[in-house]
Formats: sequence, C-alpha cells, structure tokens
Amino acid sequence: MNWLTNFIRPKIRSIVEQQKEMPDNLWQKCPKCEGMLFNRDLEANLNVCYHCGNHLKIAVMKRLELLFDEGRFVELAQPKVPHDPLKFKDRKKYADRIRDARAETGRQDAIVVAKGTMGGVAVVIAALDFEFMGGSMGAAVGEGLLLAAREAVAEQAALIAIPASGGARMQEGAISLMQMPRTIVAVEMVKQAKLPYIVLLTDPTTGGVSASFAMVGDIHIAEPGCMIGFAGKRVIQETIREELPPGFQTAEYLLDHGMVDMVVERKDLHLTITRILSLLMRPMADARSEPSRGGALKLTMPGKAGKGGKTAKAKSKIVRLPVKAKEADGAQKAAERAAVVPAKGRTGKAANR
Repeated sequence: MNWLTNFIRPKIRSIVEQQKEMPDNLWQKCPKCEGMLFNRDLEANLNVCYHCGNHLKIAVMKRLELLFDEGRFVELAQPKVPHDPLKFKDRKKYADRIRDARAETGRQDAIVVAKGTMGGVAVVIAALDFEFMGGSMGAAVGEGLLLAAREAVAEQAALIAIPASGGARMQEGAISLMQMPRTIVAVEMVKQAKLPYIVLLTDPTTGGVSASFAMVGDIHIAEPGCMIGFAGKRVIQETIREELPPGFQTAEYLLDHGMVDMVVERKDLHLTITRILSLLMRPMADARSEPSRGGALKLTMPGKAGKGGKTAKAKSKIVRLPVKAKEADGAQKAAERAAVVPAKGRTGKAANR
C-alpha cells in the first residue's frame, strides 16, 4: 500500500490543487424560462435570452451605444440640484442612499442625457438608469429632461426618451411629484418647435413616470414583454377585487389596446427608429435648406373678360418674393395709376375745386 500512499495520493493532490477555482459570475438564470445563460453569450445577444427571447435589463450606456450611429455620442453635463432637500430618513438616510448609488453606478443621478446622430439625423436622448435607485424620478431627473428638451430645440434635433423607472422618488416627497408637470412642459417645448418626440418604453415603466412624459410621445415604441403601467398588478387586483386578464400591463397587451404603437425587438431598435426619423425629419431639413424669401406680393389669377374688354377681378394669393420684386411691383402699379385718363372732363363743382 506504500505506492498508493507515497506516489498516487500526492500525484492526485497536486493535480487537484493546480486547478483554479471557477468564478461564480459566469452564468445567470433567465427570470422567465429559468434557463442557464452564459454571460458572454448573453452579452453578445444584447442581454436577450437565447432560449425564450426574454429581454433582460441592459446597462444604460450599452443601450446608448446600440442606438447612436457607430455607438458614438456626447454626454451632456447635468445641472446640479439639492441632493437631500427634505433631510429625509426612513430605515436609512436619503443622503446615504444617494452616496451609495453614486458610488455603485458612477453617475450623479438616474438620468443620462446624450446627443448624437441616428441615420445621420440629429438626436438627443434622455435615458433613465434603473440601476440608480430603480430609475426613480426626482428633481435631478426633471432637470435632466428639461436640459434634453432645450438642447433638442437649440440643435433642431429629435428628442427620444427612454424610461426605465419604478416611478417618483418618495424620499423627495412633493418635490418629486412636481417633476411630472415639469417634464410635460419640457415635452411641450419640443412639440411647439415642431420637432418629433419619441418614447422607447422599457422594463419597467411605472408610477409617476408613466403618468407624465412617458405616455405623451408622438410615437410609442416598446420592447417585447416589458411592464408598462401606473400601479402594480397586485394593487389593482386587490382594489377592484377582480381577476386581471393574462398579460396585463405588458407591451403586447398595450399594443392590442392602442396604448403602444409598435413592439420592436432590441436588435431592430436602431433600424426602426432611424426609419421613423427619416420620415419625420427629412422634410423639415429640406424646408430649412430652401432659400429665404423676402417681401409679399399678390399674384392674381387671370379673370374672365367682361364688357369693353375689361378683365374682371380675380382672387389674389399672397406669396413671398424678394424685396426687389416687391419694389418693382410697386413702381409698376404707380405707373399704371398715372396713365389713367378720365373718359369725361371734370365739370361743375368738381372743376372749380
């Protein structure tokens, strides 16, 4: 038995000890089909389960790289806001929550504003980061959306909002609720400038976010299977005491009921949005590229000839012409008035005046 103890056992022990420990973060389980997903393959598939097609959450910077042309964009600096205006504290101080979230995500708050191009069209994107306190909407998110709207108007660019949020941030109380009308004002700025406002709904879009800027877009696009609603399914079911239909509050359910315009897979988002922007923005770009026109002139359509060869009055149409053309037209009319000779001489009182 000495050869087993002295030779075989040390040999096996040396082989086992040389093996490296396998990392425990190489795999994850799909929350829908519970299939095992290798992280490298999952990342290559844009965080979409390759077993059932379930769209998992994706990092906000990765999403921006997916949407912008060649993944190139410029992130805009966020305006500073009071980080703990109410000195709120529950089980943990709000100031400590903010500090921890900033350390984990490396950003100041739950919104990222970036500008670039999609299909050559200027675009400003305001995206919420769910990893930062669930993408909750506080004063910083409201300021960020206003920044995005002002930048879109200044650059004559389309505005795209990408909500991924659990709703308003309870630690800021009424201040967070006031961001709902403020974000609506931001959207109206873009619409009054005749610029498109597109909303890309992702999982989840709930609460005060869905009750404000997330549902007032010109076009609503949603990822497959994402949750969209105001209150949670359990809360609604307990309130109305009725069983809710299958697929309630999913993108497909809202598409069937007219709340969403289209459901698009993540790999097709860039192409789909680019096509939409080409239809909405190209006519505007062509109109802006036309040469500017000056003064106004009435163009009269030819009328029918009446008695004595005189031409009847025709309807006139106001058009814009260069200033020189306007002056020439005025001189021509003055010459015509000077050439008019009365058919009969002035007599009576008119002659004595």
